[in-house]
Formats: sequence, C-alpha cells, structure tokens
Amino acid sequence: MTNKLTNFTEDGQKITLNYENSSLVLTVITPEIIRVFQDRGNASNSYAIEGDKQVKTDFTVEDKGDHAELATEKLIVKAYDDEKIDVYDENGNPLIIDYRGQRTPIDRQIDKEHLKLAESEGHDVNKLLGRHGKDYYEVIKTLADNEQFYGLGDKTGFLNKRHYAYDNWNTDNPDPHVESFTRLYKSIPILLGLKNGHPYGIFFDNTYRNHIDLGKESSNYYYYSAVDGNLDYYVIGGDSLKEVITNYTYLTGRVPMPQKWALGYQQSRWGYSVSQKQVEKIAENLRKYDLPCDVLHLDIDYMDGYRVFTWRKDTYEKPADFIKKMRKLGFRIITIIDPGVKKDDDYKIYQEGIKKGYFVKAPDGTVYVNQVWPGDAVFPDFGRQKVRKWWAKNCRYLVDLGVSGIWDDMNEPASFKGEIPQDIVFHNEKEASTHKKMHNVYGHNMAKATYEGIKKYSGKRPFVITRAAYAGTQKFSTVWTGDNQSLWTHVQMMIPQLCNLGMSGFSFAGTDIGGFGADCTPELLTRWIEGALFSPLYRNHAALGTRSQEPWVFGEPTLSIYRKYLKLRYRFVPYLYDEFYRESKTGLPVMRPLVLNYENDPQVHNLNDEYMVGTDILTAPVVQQGQTKRAVYLPEGEWIDFWNGSEYAGKNTILVDAPIDKLPLFIKKNTILPWGKEVSHISDEPDKTMTFKVFGNSGKYTHYQDDDVDFKYQDGEYNLYDIEVVDNQVTVKLTHHGYAHEYQQIVVELPDQQIIFENHDGKYVAE
Repeated sequence: MTNKLTNFTEDGQKITLNYENSSLVLTVITPEIIRVFQDRGNASNSYAIEGDKQVKTDFTVEDKGDHAELATEKLIVKAYDDEKIDVYDENGNPLIIDYRGQRTPIDRQIDKEHLKLAESEGHDVNKLLGRHGKDYYEVIKTLADNEQFYGLGDKTGFLNKRHYAYDNWNTDNPDPHVESFTRLYKSIPILLGLKNGHPYGIFFDNTYRNHIDLGKESSNYYYYSAVDGNLDYYVIGGDSLKEVITNYTYLTGRVPMPQKWALGYQQSRWGYSVSQKQVEKIAENLRKYDLPCDVLHLDIDYMDGYRVFTWRKDTYEKPADFIKKMRKLGFRIITIIDPGVKKDDDYKIYQEGIKKGYFVKAPDGTVYVNQVWPGDAVFPDFGRQKVRKWWAKNCRYLVDLGVSGIWDDMNEPASFKGEIPQDIVFHNEKEASTHKKMHNVYGHNMAKATYEGIKKYSGKRPFVITRAAYAGTQKFSTVWTGDNQSLWTHVQMMIPQLCNLGMSGFSFAGTDIGGFGADCTPELLTRWIEGALFSPLYRNHAALGTRSQEPWVFGEPTLSIYRKYLKLRYRFVPYLYDEFYRESKTGLPVMRPLVLNYENDPQVHNLNDEYMVGTDILTAPVVQQGQTKRAVYLPEGEWIDFWNGSEYAGKNTILVDAPIDKLPLFIKKNTILPWGKEVSHISDEPDKTMTFKVFGNSGKYTHYQDDDVDFKYQDGEYNLYDIEVVDNQVTVKLTHHGYAHEYQQIVVELPDQQIIFENHDGKYVAE
C-alpha cells in the first residue's frame, strides 16, 4: 500500500512533508546541509551538535506533481511517496538516492532445517529472517557501481569501506583487532561517499545501537538501521570531499588548537607507574640515550587501589613534588582515570556520589554495581549536567598537583561482570533514560566533563585522551585506537584507521606505537616509529606482562634509528602545529589519505599504505616484515625525495629503496616548510628564531605563531608570517601581529643558499 505524499508546509527553513500515514521534516541548515527528521517518540537533543548551526539560507520548495522539490544553492532534495528521498548536487548529479526495492537479507532464503539448526546453536532466528522489533528502522540507499565509502571513525580494515558492514556500539574487546570486527570503542556515524566522482556525506545522529552495511549484503544498495530512536540524519554536500568534511565539522565541531608540547613524543607503559622509582628510571634513560620526549603517562597503578582521583602513598613521595621533579627534567605527567568508582564507604568520591545520587541506577532504584579494576564499582551518570560538573570539579585534584593532561579509559563503559544491561537507568540530561540510549555517548560525556574541568582549573588548553567517543567528541579530546597489539597487521591498519578518523573530524589521533598487547620485535618497533612519524598523537604504549618496548631494550641499530626519527619528529612539530591552525579553520585533518587531496584519481581510492600530511608531504611507510624496497605511488605534480633531493613526476609508481632505517618520504616540489630546532623537549619559552626549508626554487607558505598554551589566540593574540620564494628571491612579511613575541630572526634555507632575515620593528630585512 502506498503512503502518498499529500502536501507540505513551510515554517522558516523547516519543511514538513505530510504523508497519509506519517510525516517527515526537512530542515535547511546551510546551503550544503539539510537535516532529514522523523519523530519516533524520542528526545531529539544532539550530543554531537552544540549550538544553533542554522544560517539564513535562500531556498525554494515546489510541488512538482509526482514529488516535492527543495532546492538550495548547492543541494536538490526530491521527496516522493512512501517517504522516498533523493538528493542531487546543484548540477543534478545524483548523490543519495533511496532504494525502491526490498532488502534481501543474506539468510532470507534459509530453509526450515537450517532454521532449526541455527536456533539450536543460539542464533537469533528473527534477525536471520530480517524480522525486527517495533522500534527498529532502516534507511536503504541505491548503490552505484562506482561508489566508494570513507569515514565511520576508526573501524578496522581498509580505507575504502565498500563491501563491508559495521556496528556502532562502543565495545571493549581485548581480542586482536582484525578486519572482521564490526565495532570497536567509538561510534562516529559519518559516512563520506564518492558516487561516480561526486562527493557527499551522511551523518546519522542516533545514539542507539545502529548498523551500516555498505554493499556487503547486496551490490544494489547500502543501508543504515537502528534498534530505536528517531530517524535523524544530515545530508552534507560540497564541491569536494574536503568541502564535505569542512561542512561536517562545521556541524559537529573542530579540534581546538593543542598545546604545542602535546605534539612531542610520549612514553607510556602499564606497569611504569607502580612506583616513582620506575617512572624516574624511564625518564633517566630517555635523557641518557638522547631520546627527545615531552610526556610520561601513568597508567592505573599510580592510584590508591585503583580509586580514581587518588594517588598511592606507598611507592611515591608527595605527588606534587614528584611532578615538579619531572618538569625540571622536561617531562610532563599525564594520568589515567576510569569512570568506575570503587564501592567503598570510606572513599570520598564514592561517598559524595552516593549522597548526591550521581551514579546510574537499576530499574528498582538501587545503585547499579558491576566490576572493573577496583573490584565492585559504580558508574557516574555523565548524561546529567550536574554529574559532569561534579566530575570536572574532581579533576581539580590532578590539575592542582601539576598534571598536564588526563587520559580517560574504560569509558565505553567497560565492565568485567558482563555488559551493563540495557535497561539500567542513565540520564539524557534531565530525562531519565536507559543504557540502551546513552551507551554510545558515555565516553563523549566523560571526555567533555574532563575537558571542562581541566580548562576551568588550569586556564590552559586541555589535553584529554579518550578511548570511547561519539561524533563531536573531537571538540574535547584526543583519541587513540585502543588496545592494539604488536602485530604487523596492526601497523598496517594504523594508516587507514587514522586516516578515516581524520576524515571523521578526529584530527588529533594516534595508535599505541609498538602495539599494546603481545610482544614487539626490533623490526616491528622500528617500522612503527617510522610509519607513525606524522601521527598527531605520537605515543609508545604497552601492556603489563608484554615484552618491554623502549628502544634501548633492543640495543643497536634499533636505538639509533628510533632516536633518528624522534629527532626528525621534533623538526616537523612547527609544521604539525601550523596544520592544526589550518584544521581549526577548515576541519581538514592533519594526517590524511591521498584520496582526500586527489579524489579524482582512481589510483588512490583504495590506497591503504601511504598517507599525506596536509597537502605537501607524502609518506609511504614500510609495513611488511622483512621488506627493504617498496612501490610508491606519487599523485599528480612533481615530488622531491626528502632524503636525497631526487625529483619524480607524479601520476606514477616508483620503486624505492627502504632499508630498515629509511622511511620513504616525499615533499611536493616548490613547497616551503617550517623546520624546528633539534631539542630534547618543547620549551616553555617562545622561540626567537624560525627556519624555513624550501624544496624547489619557488613557493608560498603561511606560518602561525601563538603562545602555545592558552585561549588568547581566539581573541587575536597570534602572528601570521608569509614566506614567499619566486625563482630563489625571498620575501618575509608579518601579516597579522597580535602576539608580542614575534621572531627576532627568520632563516630561509634554499637548496643552494641560506638567507637570514632580521626583525626591524616588525619588518624582516635580509642581512
């Protein structure tokens, strides 16, 4: 029976499509963003989107006879009977087209014998037959022969997600992550598509468990389904994938400027923090072996019996004194915290939370108890603003000790005595809700609370790391890909994972270098520290009980090669910092796949083992055991080998030598890059000089400078420098002056000469 579209009504930029048996609401957010919404009885607040993103937009909506048509400057939406919605770009190219047929689940044709067998083995027969509960819904879209998919955060597997299916249900699974995993720690349901070369995005803003099949079930369609919640998705247009990402991050937020030291090397291991002496020994060795490092992480063992917001006294002196001692050596301390609060009547945090009713409860009104590291534990109800403020206030304990950042872990939320039941009462702000609805934003809300606590009590740009996340968490936190392992498949997976995270809004991301679980080898560690060179979060982390993976453990040549790449990383820190400035304006990731820069080049649509930094650096890590040569695809343009200056034409595959100490690295010809000093850690003092290296004999570059620490840059306290080279002729200009500590000297290194510019009252003159 047809559900006919009878008419539509307009209210500002909201168009209600009235059907005989239902209604849909289209809201024009911007010329490139249109929301599709159907109220199915759920609260419609968004955790991903903060503030009113709607801008005044010209549009038309007309009755076209067999359909209603909404058109902005950039998108055309055609609405038909049966709630079918088709989306085109302004030139009429199809982007997102509703499928007119029926789904054909893989096991729909299963016979009765197989059904009995499946049921006896514990399978959900209703699911096999495609039957679902009353709250379930699905959205089915037509799949083109030439359609690629990217995004979805840090799902396992390859860069292009076509032919695969995934779940969004934040999950702590300790097994080795392989491409058959449908879910990990984060739910970031932004899908980026290239349909016959035309880009688009769909953001499904639903916190309930949901599923997305990108052509695994059928080559005719892809579909999204959710177990509950409103139908609520955003169609996102743009003339390029870059523009789609810029529009998506306008909607959900962008990574704020980090403190510069956060781009330095970070050392961690579960087990270091059992005692102060062990941490000090690691710090001593890092300096002894001339290994630049800015951060030491303390895992769960620094706490008193795993009680969050405590510090053990048996193996530590006063924490504040210890942290000061580390700072004098150039190290900052990052401490882990977990949401599970130990059930202990003598423990202040537990007492306060119980007294104020801040922990999640069972349906009968009792406080819900599960187990995590401290044993029996209760869970803060982070969906409530009061609870987030309380958690933020508790973060002051760590901030006042001098901790430089906080690492949120176990916040899927993980639990040791089975998964938390879906009917446990969690709040959606003031509304009593369920774990079923709030699970996927639990880590998001914890990260937000942690961010707000650090910001309020330190006055500095917060450094937060979270394992679990939802779309929009990038506004508050750095992320990492969770408990990977010391496996070659995991160093291979690092590249597509971090690239898809970047395209999903999470520019500040990393993996555990060397692998968290299992035992690392010298070759694997070496290739990992090379391959992750431009990963914004650059942290070596390993699990208790695994082989130690500090570089000195492996002796030579591992130690020397590791040192070489740590020193090289610090040379590139000013460039990475500039990229974060650009990201804060555009939302475009620092570390990105080639398809983002060259979406019209079919050679890069499935390229999993190369990545770019911004638009000017290309690296092709060695991710195969024993490999000492590799093929490198260079896209359009001319490219210069970073190591020897050899030049290569683009749109070409070359074979390069890659001995154990070499990361294949290429710079686009006529590029200018800032070049940091060789240092052991990032200084608190402003740089007085800056060097720029020119690759070629021409180029233009804008360099950003601020105090690296606080939020004054948002009020204009920053400097911009334009460096321009035309046929080896160099000019240097200060084009925005809001930060008092401008460089006193700027050095420009051309391929065959060096030019020094001195600052004369804000004007740079060559000496």
